[in-house]
Amino acid sequence: MIELKYFDRPDFEQLIDWIDSPSFLLQWGGPAFEFPLTTSQLERYMENANRKDSETFIYKVIECETHKVIGHISLGKIDRKNRSARIGKVLVGNKHVRGKGIGQQMIKEILSIAFDDLHLHRVSLGVFDVRPAWVQSIGCKSRATKAVVVVSLTQGCPW
Repeated sequence: MIELKYFDRPDFEQLIDWIDSPSFLLQWGGPAFEFPLTTSQLERYMENANRKDSETFIYKVIECETHKVIGHISLGKIDRKNRSARIGKVLVGNKHVRGKGIGQQMIKEILSIAFDDLHLHRVSLGVFDVRPAWVQSIGCKSRATKAVVVVSLTQGCPW
């Protein structure tokens, strides 16, 4: 089991440690960051996030059993008028828990926030690395382009 809590400055070093190459940084964060990831870049990323009316909520992922931070995820581009948002910056950072369904749990938790707490009705997920098995495993439809997979997640996805 996991829990999402707001990502904050004390969490910066852990995230920086997980991002160990330019290609991994691009895969995780898209073109918004430059390698090496720095605290100043994360400060900019955090500007205006995690406030009541923010357009972005940024979370660390905590493993309930160990209370350790094992990942990162964000819900951004929140459009309250059109009731939509986009999941991004998805990372299971702790290599020891990869392949154990943590990513699926993260998506389930962020969708709960989007649908239940924020009352959105459409959430998309963009991934820079095409992983059809992972997309299929979360049980939703995907649409592939050259470098991005867009997964549409709506209320009614099989969670």
